[in-house]
Amino acid sequence: MQTIHVDHVSKSFGSLSVLEQVDIRIQQGEFAVIVGPSGCGKSTVLRMIAGLEHPSDGMVTANEEGIVRPDPSRMLIFQEHALYPWRTVEYNVGFGLELAGVSRQERSARVDMMLEKVGLSGFQQYYPHQLSGGMRQRASIARALVMDPEVLLLDEPFGALDAITKISMQNELLDLWEGTGKTVLLITHDIDEAIYLADTIYVMSPRPGRIVESITTDMPRPRNRNGAEFVALRERIMKHLNLGDH
Repeated sequence: MQTIHVDHVSKSFGSLSVLEQVDIRIQQGEFAVIVGPSGCGKSTVLRMIAGLEHPSDGMVTANEEGIVRPDPSRMLIFQEHALYPWRTVEYNVGFGLELAGVSRQERSARVDMMLEKVGLSGFQQYYPHQLSGGMRQRASIARALVMDPEVLLLDEPFGALDAITKISMQNELLDLWEGTGKTVLLITHDIDEAIYLADTIYVMSPRPGRIVESITTDMPRPRNRNGAEFVALRERIMKHLNLGDH
């Protein structure tokens, strides 16, 4: 398992400063969330942990080794599911295993087991257009988890879903996390989502993004979104953020 450290990282694109002295440490098996307004650099942090971007200053490490390239031990899931529309759910979920040279028999067994875990058992031969938005996102999560990564990186995976489906998917993600013990980092601009899911919440400022507070949340799960502690934490986070962005 991996401990991830974003160690005083700054990032610029030309003259545009995106991140400034960001420091984040994610422990093995932790569910961490970065919350902040649109454009604050959340996705850039995630892409650096995935090995798709590199800091202008500072370091990003996994188990104290610098992250310089993508690695199958860290899987990134985007807001858009990016499933191949001309391929079945079974093919989409098993594609990474096929590229890794896993035999057809083992691939089929692992895909079936993962689809059962995400509630898509029986949908192997369906195509993405035949699924709801929530089901497509479950298939996307299954495609990442079937590779058995140590770290799951989620880039606002429920942002395009309706409110009811979003809450359902949040609960399913928690069940999967508790059942697998993976390290999870999710980014969002949804304050309630951050509080509902996280062990640790990193609150980011508008661009250039900085960590303005790191909050450990020890409320028991499932969390009451209307409870006094939840509401107080929501107000605490909102004080840091430009409410016009939410």
